Amino acid sequence: MPVPLAPYPMPTVPFTPPANGRQNQLVCSGCRNLLLYPVGATSVCCAVCNAVTAVPPPGTEMAQLVCGGCHTLLMYIRGATSVQCSCCHTINLALEANQVAHVNCGNCQMLLMYQYGARSVKCAVCNFVTSVGASTSTTEQKFNS
Repeated sequence: MPVPLAPYPMPTVPFTPPANGRQNQLVCSGCRNLLLYPVGATSVCCAVCNAVTAVPPPGTEMAQLVCGGCHTLLMYIRGATSVQCSCCHTINLALEANQVAHVNCGNCQMLLMYQYGARSVKCAVCNFVTSVGASTSTTEQKFNS
């Protein structure tokens, strides 16, 4: 025989949204949809998958990156060193803007981003491996001479 679920306890003070109607946004921890919520909320229940996502404390700076495994947009607290994707469980390295560099793909000219110190970067569009670092500088010097 099924056991009925107890109702959720009611908060002692009901939540009242701010009078100005301001909203923030975050990514659902379940289905990765973008959720809008009123300023002051502590958690948000997704209407699509019913997952409850905790709202970061006010003043927390958030950053975004694209998962290297499944290309899902991930949001994380700025300053984190790695972010695990909730869809494919890939652990992504979270780099600050001053820790990355850019180069154009040697084949399709797509702008690529890579970590400083890397010797090469593989293009996600055409799979061409472009050399970066000291070897690129030598090549550029040959062409500029």
